[in-house]
Amino acid sequence: MSMVDSFEKIPVKIFPDLKEGSLYVANQIAALITEKQKSNKTCVLGLATGNTPKSLYAELIRLHKQEGLSFKNVITFNLDEYYPIDKDAFQSYNRFMKTNLFDHIDIDPANTHVPDGEIPKDNIKTYCAEYEKKIEEAGGIDLQILGIGNNGHIGFNEPGSSVNSGARLVALDNSTRTANAYEFANISQVPRLAITMGISNISKARKIILMAWGQGKAPVVQQAVEGHVTEHIPASLLQQHNDCVFILDETASSELTRFKSPWLTGECEWTPKMVKKAVVNTALKIQKPVLSLTNSDYKDNGIGDLLVEKGDAYEINLEVYYMLRDSITGWPGGKPNVNLPNHPERSIPYPKRSVIFSPHPDDDIISMGGTFQRLHDQGHDVHVAYQTSGNIAVTDEFVTRFLDFAVGFENMFGIDSSKSTEILDKAKAYLKQKKSNQMDTDEIRAIKGLIRRCEAKATCNYVGLPEENSHFMNLPFYETGAIEKKPMGEEDIRLTVDLLRDLKPQQVFCAGDLADPHGTHKVCLEIIFEALRRIKEASDSWISDCWVWLYKGAWQEWDISEIEMAIPMSPDQVRKKRYGIFIHQSQKDMVPFQGSDTREFWQRAEDRNSNTANLYAQLGLTKYAAMEAFVRYHF
Repeated sequence: MSMVDSFEKIPVKIFPDLKEGSLYVANQIAALITEKQKSNKTCVLGLATGNTPKSLYAELIRLHKQEGLSFKNVITFNLDEYYPIDKDAFQSYNRFMKTNLFDHIDIDPANTHVPDGEIPKDNIKTYCAEYEKKIEEAGGIDLQILGIGNNGHIGFNEPGSSVNSGARLVALDNSTRTANAYEFANISQVPRLAITMGISNISKARKIILMAWGQGKAPVVQQAVEGHVTEHIPASLLQQHNDCVFILDETASSELTRFKSPWLTGECEWTPKMVKKAVVNTALKIQKPVLSLTNSDYKDNGIGDLLVEKGDAYEINLEVYYMLRDSITGWPGGKPNVNLPNHPERSIPYPKRSVIFSPHPDDDIISMGGTFQRLHDQGHDVHVAYQTSGNIAVTDEFVTRFLDFAVGFENMFGIDSSKSTEILDKAKAYLKQKKSNQMDTDEIRAIKGLIRRCEAKATCNYVGLPEENSHFMNLPFYETGAIEKKPMGEEDIRLTVDLLRDLKPQQVFCAGDLADPHGTHKVCLEIIFEALRRIKEASDSWISDCWVWLYKGAWQEWDISEIEMAIPMSPDQVRKKRYGIFIHQSQKDMVPFQGSDTREFWQRAEDRNSNTANLYAQLGLTKYAAMEAFVRYHF
C-alpha cells in the first residue's frame, strides 16, 4: 500500500502546471453539464474569481467555441464581491465574470448571479438571505469552484469565520487587502468590506474543487490539507466535506510532506539532492550545524534510513557539508586559470558573455545586483535585456514631475518648448480627471516607460556597462495598459530568439521567481524557455555551451537545500547594491500595484540576502553579510 499521501486529509491531484490543472477541472465541469443536459436538468455551478480560475474560464470558453459545449442549462452563483464597488469598476467581480467568461458563452444572463456591491448597506442582510434562497430554489450547488487565500480564506471567509456562517457582509483582513492590492493603484483603494457566501453555503455544495497555483500558495495548502481542522484556516474545514478535492500545480504542492520530507511517507530514493535536502532540513529544524548531527539526530527526525543506506552520520554530514561549501563562490562567471571540478561554473571560456534577463527594469539590480557587479568587475562581457517597459508601475505624479523638468530645461536654455508644454498640459488635464478604472493614454504610458528606461540605463552606467550593452525589448505581451497581461505571443518569442542569437551568450541569468503577483515574471520566463528550446531544436552551435542560471526576484528566495551557486557579499557590496536600487526613484516608497509586501524593494533584497547568509552560517559555513542565490536550469 502506498503511503505517499498518508499525511493528507483531503484528496489531492497534482499537475505539472496550472494549464493542465485547469484543463482537468474544465473537463470535470463539461462532463457534469453534459450529464445534466442528457437528463434535461439544470447544472448549478458555484464560481470563484481572482487569478486562480482565469485559465479555467479560458478553457471553458474554448470548449464552448470549438467543441460546442453549451451553457444554456447552467445557473451560476459567485462566491463574493467587494463592497462598496460599482459593477462596471475595473476591479469588480461582476465585471471580471463578464470579461473572463459570461460574455463569451451562451449562458442566459438571467441565470448568472454575482453579489451586488452597489446595494444600500441597510439592505444587505435581506439581500444575503435572498441570495441564499435563490441557491436553494435552483436546487443547490452541484459543483463549487474555490481558490484559497494566503491566510486560508475561501470566498471572503477570513480566519475565524464560523463553520456555520452564511452569506453576509464581512470586514476584509489586512493580509487579504494587501494580497489583492495588485489590482488597485495602492492599498488605500482596496475596499475594506465584501459580501461573501458563508462556510455553510460552500459546504452544502454536492462537490467542491479547490484550485491553487504557485509557490506562494504552498504553505497554506499544506496547512489546509495536512493540518488540524480549525476556523483559523477556513480551507481546513473542507476536510469535513465528503466530496472535495484540491487541484494543485507542482509548485503549490511543494510544502506537502510527500515532497518536503518524502522520507517520512515511505521508501525514498536517496539521490545526492535528496540526501542534501534531508540533512539540511534536519539541521535547521534542530538548530545544529551540519557537522554536529549525530546518528541519534538522524533516527529521531525520520531520516534513520540514511544510516542504513550510507553508513555513519559523520560521513553523510561531510558529504552534505562539501555540497554546501562548494556552492559558495566569489566567481559567478567561473574562476580563471584553475581546475575546480566542483565549482558551480566552468572556468573556460573566460571571460564569458553573460546576459541578464530582467523582467522589469529593476529586477537585475534588485535580485542579483552584487553578482551583476562582480561579473562586470571580473572582466566578463555583461549585457542586460530588459524584457518589459514596466510602465504600469510608475505613479501619475512622476509623469508631471518629469514633464515639468523637461519644459523647465528647455526654457532655461532657450529651446522652443511649445511642443513639450502642449504635451504637459494635455497630460495634466487627463490625469486630473482620470478615474481609478481608466487606463493611461498611449502617450502617458510611453512617458512612464521612458522614465523607467532612463533609470535602467543609469543603473547599467552605475555598474560600469557600456551603453550598447543595455537592451530594451519592450515585449508586446506586457503592453496592455492594464494590470492583466496577454499570454506570450510569437513576437515575444521572436524578439528573444533574435537577441540570444545576436549575442550568443555562454551564460544566461533569468528570473525564476514565480511568486510575482502580477504574473509578469512567469510569462517572461516562459518566453525565455521557449526561445531556448527553439534555438536548441535548430541546432545552433553555441547553445550547447550556454548555461542558464535562475535567480529569485523581490518576492521570495530559493530553499537553501536547492541553491547551487551562492555569491557572498561584503557590507560594502551590500551598500553598493542598495545605492544601485535607489537609482530607480520611481519605485521607491509606495509604488502602484505593489502586491502584498509593503517593504521597499531594497529592504526586501537586503532581508532576503542576509537571511540566506545566516542560514549558511547556521549550517556551519562561513558567516557573510549577505548572499545572492542561484539554481541552474537544464534545458
